[in-house]
Amino acid sequence: MVTPVNPPPLDRTSPPQPTDAGRHPDPTLAEGVHARVRRLAHGDARAAAELAARLTARQRAGLDPLPTEPADLAPELLRAHRRAIRALPDDTRLLLLLAAADQHPVPTRAFLRAVAAARLDTRPLEPAEAAGLAHPTADGVVFRDTWTRIAAYETASPADRRDAHRLLARVLSGKGEAPHRSWHRGAAALGPSGRLTAELRTAADRSRAAGRRALAGALTERAAALCPDPRAQARLVAGAAADAWAAGDADRARRLAARTDDSALDGVLALRAGDASEAFDALLAAARPPSPAAHSVELLALATEAAVYTGDLKRCREASAVAHRLGVPPPGALAGLDAAVEGRYEDARDALEATAGRCGPGDDPTALIHAGIAALLLGDHTRAATATLRAAASARARGTPAIAVQAQEFRAYADFWSGRTRAAEAAAQEALAQAYATGQDNGACHLRAALAMFAAVTGDERACRERAAAARSHALAHGLGLPAALAQWALAFLDLAGGRFPAAAARLRALAGFGPGHGHRAIRHLATPHYVEAAVRTGDTRVARAAHADYHRWASAVGSPDDLALSARCQALLAPGAEAVEHYRAALDLHARGTRDVERARTELLFAGALRRLRHRPEARDRLHSALEAFESFGAAHCAASARAELRALGTPVNAPTTTDPAALLTAQQLMVARMAAEGATNREIADRLALSRRTIDHHLRGVFARLGIRSRIELVRLLSDPDRT
Repeated sequence: MVTPVNPPPLDRTSPPQPTDAGRHPDPTLAEGVHARVRRLAHGDARAAAELAARLTARQRAGLDPLPTEPADLAPELLRAHRRAIRALPDDTRLLLLLAAADQHPVPTRAFLRAVAAARLDTRPLEPAEAAGLAHPTADGVVFRDTWTRIAAYETASPADRRDAHRLLARVLSGKGEAPHRSWHRGAAALGPSGRLTAELRTAADRSRAAGRRALAGALTERAAALCPDPRAQARLVAGAAADAWAAGDADRARRLAARTDDSALDGVLALRAGDASEAFDALLAAARPPSPAAHSVELLALATEAAVYTGDLKRCREASAVAHRLGVPPPGALAGLDAAVEGRYEDARDALEATAGRCGPGDDPTALIHAGIAALLLGDHTRAATATLRAAASARARGTPAIAVQAQEFRAYADFWSGRTRAAEAAAQEALAQAYATGQDNGACHLRAALAMFAAVTGDERACRERAAAARSHALAHGLGLPAALAQWALAFLDLAGGRFPAAAARLRALAGFGPGHGHRAIRHLATPHYVEAAVRTGDTRVARAAHADYHRWASAVGSPDDLALSARCQALLAPGAEAVEHYRAALDLHARGTRDVERARTELLFAGALRRLRHRPEARDRLHSALEAFESFGAAHCAASARAELRALGTPVNAPTTTDPAALLTAQQLMVARMAAEGATNREIADRLALSRRTIDHHLRGVFARLGIRSRIELVRLLSDPDRT
């Protein structure tokens, strides 16, 4: 009896079962590892606990890929399932084998056709149904769980497996079924075959073009196993790794990549989960000749992303130089970033405008992400939201969820600064879970920092500090200047809103630096208006004036109403007495044409303070009421408190909010925690689902109870179940 080459594992793409998805198998695991353990265990708590206990220290820390074969994931659990399958009659086990083979790597719905073609009797399935292991339906066989399906396949002999695959291949003759037929033909092979390798490669190419990257990866990996040519085999393994990565199977991708010497693949994996500086170097090296021009453009775009993540945007000059030597146009936002670093703001504007304009439907998702980044730099949040939304949709249509997560990283900014704070925070939380599950720890770090920024603006100090610490820890270890700078900005804004002006000024001034972990040119303009405010409060405006001069030059070049409004606000803060009033009026006129509603409200708050000091009391009251209404709608409790304090300083009575609507009283994260608690989730389960600590969940629930004026979960259930309030 000849054993097939690398018998295929089952169900690598099966989604976790929802019943145990919130349980943490081991609190010592890194968060990304925790999410991937749950995914690899198919949501089974016992399998997750067994897998977690078998991991090495490096695997627990996320430094090495996790096992991907069922026998390596949870051998004890698998042995128990195998015993249950072996207790069944032979005819029953053969039918279960056929059903299991039919459902890997994706459902092919050929079981009933195979049964009919082979004139098999399905009555032997009754013992499996009686044992609670599987039951027949009009579409085939439904297994009790994923591990039962794996056991049904792996308990069979190699000869029986090959026979099952041959039978399924024979009946898969319908339109569009060629890739599945090729898969089963390859799975039934006795050994290397050049003919089958070519057939599988063709099927993989067609599946990839159809957006079925998981299937393309399975076909390519099978082709590599059957390929008689070692060099061609290495290329196929690299292709299978790229498909696995795009489909969200990070651990399989990393294990396959370890068998190749592909610098481009190494660069992509490092960009998403390793050291961003190393990723840039690998991608730039791979982009040079003899790489084809089209491939070089793609790699240079990824190298640009690496430069953005590191914060060392001077590296964009290196990438631009390579593009020039290759005779290809700088891809994506590369040309604009390069010009911005050199201070050529008008050239940067033109290049970024051209990139932001390429955000039509159906485009390449990476190009759309670059369009979104360019639009964000130009202060055009509407176009940024459109581009990143289309990027995510295009990525999903192409079967590349990993790229969809990257689009969501940048979509969050556009939503948040446009005043959709709760939607932005909820979307970022969802993207964070997806980033961890797909092995994109660097993207998760970026999202953590963005969530820290959101918490700072909404006044959730506990969550802000926890998120910022987690983001900064990972960022400094992986050369990620962007999330490190965002985390620093979040803490600075928290200090600014809390009246700790010297601390805020020190943090914001540090953001002017460059290099991994020290700052990021791309958010320098985000920090400058708040740095000017903090510096004015401390009386040390020398550096702030120089920072504002550069900011004003950028705002004037790009013509963004919001940037020009913030520049006018800076001028107002730096101007003496009554001279500030006209600058504030100009700022609010510009805000009216922009989209950054959060900043508009803050400008009104600052303007009102200036008006109060100048004794323009009626207008100050009007501005404060407008700002207060905006802050309450954003869920920015601490900013709303500042507006109320200003109103009290004017002698105006201010009542606490009278609404009882939880959605209006709670921050986005508090509302999520409240709803989960009302559904019966424990604090630990809520912490696992939201990737937060139990202490933070305790803190959130105390805040929920305080804001809603309740004392128990029973009252919470009653309040949230009232349709008139939710």
